[in-house]
Amino acid sequence: MVDYFPNGKLSKLMMTSIRSPQQLGDALRAARKQLGLTQPQLALAAGVGVRFIVDLEAGKPTLRLENVLRVIDALGGEVQLSGLPSSVSNDQREGGNHGA
Repeated sequence: MVDYFPNGKLSKLMMTSIRSPQQLGDALRAARKQLGLTQPQLALAAGVGVRFIVDLEAGKPTLRLENVLRVIDALGGEVQLSGLPSSVSNDQREGGNHGA
């Protein structure tokens, strides 16, 4: 998590439905700008390269999920899933069997 935001936390929390890489990129760009961060500042805070931030904000569909989550965390956000079955077995929660 990032401790330094030039303009403080987001002034209003938002819940955004994301259905495409482009929508995710647009939402993360808007959050970055609202926090007053440049792409290099966000890259440094998230531990990724500036090129990764550029590609993410452009909606590139083949980025590493681990790094996407790091950027979301650096912006103070989190991922929540909705519309999925609520009863998930312990094997699935612990990362076992992934549909095999």
